[in-house]
Amino acid sequence: MKKAFAILTLFVILATALAACGGPKFECTDEYGCVDIAPGDPVHIAYSFVLSGADESLGTDTKRGAEMAVEAKGEILGHPIELTGEDSLCSAEGGQTAATKLAADPTILGIIGTNCSSAARAAIPIICGAHMAMISPSNTAIDLTLPDRPADYNCYLRTAHSDAVQGAAAAKFANEYLKITKAATVHDGSIYAEQLQQQFVDTAKTLGIEIVGQEAIQPTDTEMGSMLTRIASVGAEMIYYPIFIAAGGQITSQARQTAGLETAYLMGADGIFSPDFLEAAGPAALGMFWSSPDFSAFGAGYGDFLAKHEAKYGEKPLAPFHAHAYDAANLIFAAIEKVAVQDDDGTLHIGRKELLDALFTTKDFTGLTGNLTCSQYGDCADPKIAVYECMDTDPASWNPGAEADSNPKKVWP
Repeated sequence: MKKAFAILTLFVILATALAACGGPKFECTDEYGCVDIAPGDPVHIAYSFVLSGADESLGTDTKRGAEMAVEAKGEILGHPIELTGEDSLCSAEGGQTAATKLAADPTILGIIGTNCSSAARAAIPIICGAHMAMISPSNTAIDLTLPDRPADYNCYLRTAHSDAVQGAAAAKFANEYLKITKAATVHDGSIYAEQLQQQFVDTAKTLGIEIVGQEAIQPTDTEMGSMLTRIASVGAEMIYYPIFIAAGGQITSQARQTAGLETAYLMGADGIFSPDFLEAAGPAALGMFWSSPDFSAFGAGYGDFLAKHEAKYGEKPLAPFHAHAYDAANLIFAAIEKVAVQDDDGTLHIGRKELLDALFTTKDFTGLTGNLTCSQYGDCADPKIAVYECMDTDPASWNPGAEADSNPKKVWP
């Protein structure tokens, strides 16, 4: 009896002590380690976008989407949200430099980025080596989420579509809408451009379109005459050049000065879907086409997002992936809330492996861009591609949509 009483007394003493200390102390068992956030400290999210150079508008567009997501969310489990970032340019070197800086900060839970697949290819192993989550709103290169992707891509996801979808859609448009029989492509050596034009080529061939040329340039090239003359000489009725703004502007303006291409169809992709491209290409852009996300197929909240965007920034979105960045941020927020352990005093503990597992098992998440479910290889997008036509070359007129007064105007499907 005395022994039982002594055990009961000890139990009461321990229970009282634990209660006084606020319960058992958290012990991290996550194989990738845990991030601890003290009371009042922020939940730290970062971005890696192109914020300078000819393609700055692409990064500014996604940065604003992430900022709006942070503003709309406000806080996570009583903690403010801190958003910081690095300029990853649109190159492997930029991606590597930005990733190295971000991976060195142990407070960062997740990274939204990059914009360009070439930057992603260099950044992903570094970010995954630090066991940080990385979600891109605009990397579309096909190989980034294939089943045979490298093992050190195990932290990488995207809300952007794969170019397996975009390239096929562009070819179907060329066949169904333009009814062409001969096409040529141009890429700039980047992962994005090379894979996208090849997907276009592969699909076009199955549809009976003859591919009469696949040209390659450098992103810094300014003299396009020789290349365009070769394309004209083989009778191309259309040129598909899914590249970036600087070189895309040169091809567009010089194509209209090349004998045999005066009336050829010109078509780019989401990398040049920007008012900055209209400025680079000038009057020659009138009547050209772009493949890009179908904004008219986005969720019901997209209209409200656009109104808030214009009120906040004084202009309409500058590129196609602002909503994808908004969704990427919210996927991270939801995963943090799912796995965080919170002490009585408000301290948060987030296991890095648990956070990644939560992201990769995302299912039926309602986003601006659609209903998002992430595959085991990181594809989370609900992809819908449209084709737009340039109706006015004044950058100030930029207002993409399906309405009669839209510029660019959705013309397919």
